[in-house]
Amino acid sequence: MLTDTPKHILFYTYTTLIQTINSMKSISFRKILLSVLMIQIGFNAFSQPVSTLIKVIVGCDHNDWTYRVNEKATFSVQVLKYGNPVENVTIDYEAGPEMIPDIKKEGVVLKNGKTELSGSMKVPGFYRVRVWAVLDGRRYEGLATAAFEPEKIEPTVKDPADFDSFWSNAIAEARKLDLDPKMTLLPERCTSEADVYQISFRNDAYGSRIYGILAMPKKPGKYPAILRVPGAGIRPYTGDPRTAALGFITLEIGIHGIPVNLDPQVYTDLAGGGLSEYNKVKMNDRNTHYYKRVYVGCVRAVDFIFSLPEFNGSDIGITGGSQGGALTIVTAGLDKRIRYMAAIYPALCDHTGYLNKRAGGWPHYFRGTEPKPGEVETLGYFDVVNFARRVSAPGYYTWGFNDLTCPPTSMYSAYNVIKAPKELVLYQETGHWTYPEQTEALNNWLTGKLKGM
Repeated sequence: MLTDTPKHILFYTYTTLIQTINSMKSISFRKILLSVLMIQIGFNAFSQPVSTLIKVIVGCDHNDWTYRVNEKATFSVQVLKYGNPVENVTIDYEAGPEMIPDIKKEGVVLKNGKTELSGSMKVPGFYRVRVWAVLDGRRYEGLATAAFEPEKIEPTVKDPADFDSFWSNAIAEARKLDLDPKMTLLPERCTSEADVYQISFRNDAYGSRIYGILAMPKKPGKYPAILRVPGAGIRPYTGDPRTAALGFITLEIGIHGIPVNLDPQVYTDLAGGGLSEYNKVKMNDRNTHYYKRVYVGCVRAVDFIFSLPEFNGSDIGITGGSQGGALTIVTAGLDKRIRYMAAIYPALCDHTGYLNKRAGGWPHYFRGTEPKPGEVETLGYFDVVNFARRVSAPGYYTWGFNDLTCPPTSMYSAYNVIKAPKELVLYQETGHWTYPEQTEALNNWLTGKLKGM
């Protein structure tokens, strides 16, 4: 998943860089640069957007951007250049419930570079104003999203009657197969305080494996563990030796059944080829939908960690963002061995929202399309909301109201049904990205809990 930066700009930038790198004569240097670029693309979802010359600032008149149902929210709009209003600037804007705006206007001229808009909600949810300023042939965007009693948002997805037995049976069937773990030391990635390995283990069928990067403290001992689950996409992984050096076993996994340290071109080819839109594979069959092997594979990753003699046998946490935030909740819902969980803007929440005239979660299965036979029923077994109902581990959650990838209505649909101890830390203006302080706070919470602090 990408940030709120326009996708065509990111695609053009990355494509141009890849073409430039591929033209270099040095094969070894080319591979190094491609690896760095692919890793950057992978972390893009967690990066703050780059600042632009023209800034479109949209804000709410409540400091916390939160309102009561039927209360009026006033949005201030400013178009600035070098901190000063741009006179006679032209804007387009849309406003209304997030992802489903009911007001659209174009060619509005702001004489002094400022204006105000307003909106309200009759039911719990989010009201969003998106503004595009047009200047010198370029479009610059800003937005703000007001929350209306979000703690009262209820999910629309149904909880299948045999949900628990379906997943218990799936995990039990997978565990009939020997884990068959394999570890290969990666000397070039080891540090003075941590050993780094590429690892793999059998997943839910012969020939189906999960790959990842394991980092462990070099000093002999028994350590707590952190499982890092991935955001959407196909990419290599580097592991987390820095956290391992602090006294943690860290395992960063991929979900696609391929090694995670291959030539970057492999992942580029798969993303545009065989694994394109993998999240839509067999959406009408719960036994063969793509995410079945993924969810089971996350539980098998916990099995792998428990098989390590260096693990202390009890203290394990899980974390990830976007698709990884979803997998964090899913794994904690399936596996009671998870002691603590930390999720950043979880995807895959409340898919049927769009069928009920409100925003659904990434990947927006039913936005603008009617479900095909069996899809609604199948996706109920994979919707994060239904795993959230079963979470018992204490959790730390963080996101913003301006997320265009994982709409806050969908995330609250999952969060509000969690009965376990939970803490939601909001950074209202963030979209599908985080501030450095935000990720630091999350990591400190998780490592502190695992250390008993």
